[in-house]
Amino acid sequence: MKVPNALRWPGLPAAALALLLLAGAAPARADLRISDLDIYLNDHEVTVRVVLLDAIPPTFHEGLQSGIPTHVRFTIELWQYNRLWRDSLVRSVTIERQLAYNAVTKEYKVIALKGETHPAYGTRDLRDAQRVFSEVRALKLGPATTLNPTEIFYVRVQAEAALNGENTFVTRMAGTAEQTERQSEYRTIQRMQ
Repeated sequence: MKVPNALRWPGLPAAALALLLLAGAAPARADLRISDLDIYLNDHEVTVRVVLLDAIPPTFHEGLQSGIPTHVRFTIELWQYNRLWRDSLVRSVTIERQLAYNAVTKEYKVIALKGETHPAYGTRDLRDAQRVFSEVRALKLGPATTLNPTEIFYVRVQAEAALNGENTFVTRMAGTAEQTERQSEYRTIQRMQ
């Protein structure tokens, strides 16, 4: 009996085994979560505050202490609700930060990579570095005067944390990357009585 060429491929058993292992593997438990998502109307600006919990999960500690930087990316979007059609994106802001540890000086340094112009923040306390690394304060999404006061809006936040900035399916399965998202309650610009 002649075996077809498609079945003679030597990598077929290895590929099938890898596919079965990936399909049967349970994803790593996501410790990353957004605890506070607050929206304010300050000085006629739509302002957002986000606090990310466990931005440096226990699986990241060994890599961070050995000098591998940890990255966090916040994608904060202002959406307009539409009852009869798809919601429309009004504004999107991406903020990226890096947390690195210097073993010689025993100092943690938080650096703004994208979306912010803050100077680098250095400290010797991991909790203090984690607080600065995982909190977005007073992010202005734009003037409220450009929004229709009778429409309904909401904010959606997606947060990603990863060692060395690599957030892929494989790194999430390995526990070196995590992601989460949260949506705010529906809001209007004008005050309701």
